[in-house]
Amino acid sequence: MGKTSEEMTDNVYSNGSIQSVNGSLEEKLDELRCLMGKSEGDPLRIVGIGAGAWGSVFVAMLQDSYGHLREKVLIRIWRRAGRSIDKATAEHLFEVINSREDVLRRLIRRCAYLKYVEARLGDRTLFADEILKDGFCLNMIDTPLCPIKVVTNLQEAVWDADILVNGLPSTETRQVFEEISIYWKERITMPVIISLAKGVEAELETEPRVITPTQMISRATGVPLENILYLGGPNIASEIYNKEYANARICGSAKWRKPLAKFLRQPHFIVWDNGDLVTHEVMGGLKNVYAIGAGMIAALTKESATSKAVYFAHCTSEMIFITHLLAESPEKLAGPLLADTYVTLLKGRNAWYGQKLASGELSLDMGDNIKGKGMIQGVSAVKAFYELLSESCLSVLHPEEKKPVAPVELCPILKKLYKILILRDFPAEAILQALRDESMNDPRDRIEIAQTHAFYRPSLLGQQP
Repeated sequence: MGKTSEEMTDNVYSNGSIQSVNGSLEEKLDELRCLMGKSEGDPLRIVGIGAGAWGSVFVAMLQDSYGHLREKVLIRIWRRAGRSIDKATAEHLFEVINSREDVLRRLIRRCAYLKYVEARLGDRTLFADEILKDGFCLNMIDTPLCPIKVVTNLQEAVWDADILVNGLPSTETRQVFEEISIYWKERITMPVIISLAKGVEAELETEPRVITPTQMISRATGVPLENILYLGGPNIASEIYNKEYANARICGSAKWRKPLAKFLRQPHFIVWDNGDLVTHEVMGGLKNVYAIGAGMIAALTKESATSKAVYFAHCTSEMIFITHLLAESPEKLAGPLLADTYVTLLKGRNAWYGQKLASGELSLDMGDNIKGKGMIQGVSAVKAFYELLSESCLSVLHPEEKKPVAPVELCPILKKLYKILILRDFPAEAILQALRDESMNDPRDRIEIAQTHAFYRPSLLGQQP
């Protein structure tokens, strides 16, 4: 006799996990411990590096799911000490605390409420690492997390880590992991690293190529790429922590991606696995480029749906063109790239940054590390992709002029963003002028060019043809 739908639902969601697919939380943890060779009494040590919104949420989700199994797993996060919180932020934080009865009760039980009262009155200075211990991420004050063990000494945080979660911006990844490599010199076994960073650098010497955060980590630490994975997807950190349905892909070697996908999967957070590490990682950086422009268009046209649609058509055609340079089978990336781009244009920090620049609330002189938001990774990605695609050795045939040109010449939005954000030759309004340029080709033409010409350059991702 078949099961009722209610019985099936109980099977699926009991213990907060998908029983029929993944087993209980403890079973999933035991499987991963076994794979990593952990003996009884030796807990699996998971360490987050960097405490931006996504890095903090990722670690908090693990703490929520597995933190009660203390004899089998220890979870902690590293962030730099000394970042003070201004009075305006302390006042807002106090409002958030008092609006959430569960958070208020938790702080009172932990004898931690009084310091927030004192900070609200201006009698005390709070620090970012201090409030993170109570579950408040400086870049996401409105979404309280669970309490997290915070370590401010990098050596103490990483020296015995089994799984390291890179929550740093791509612009900081190389420097921090070069320091981490010093503390790992005596290690016998290599850790597994999951990178959440979405950003790229361009390496132009000898042969032009993209350098991704996982490659930076491998170069800095000597950890083989087999042990380094990338996790990304169309998601907003605060929404995921509030258990809105989301999905992501963890990309890398089959040895680790499949068991980690199972370990990370939750009813509201579905994690798939894929073997194409570097390409997915690069695409995660590419969409940030065009998200900044989308924010500018939204602000300059007062949220005109028509203007945003026109921009979307042009920017996606440029992304499709670029993926044909980077990937042998770019059509496989269309769905994930489009989904990630869509959510980033709707609500991501890069689109927000573009809006604030165009409205005059922010200026380029303020840098790309913005209070309350963290690092705007699209700015460095604009520079990297522009420089890479400007290389003459990558030339493609111009469809009208019938002569070789650098690929960037077929990407007018990328060119204009570079001149606005990096060279600072034009104000943000120039992106709107570029969109209305009568000489701009139909975006369909750019897609057709990409699909009908042999553009693929495997060397761009450091691969052999």
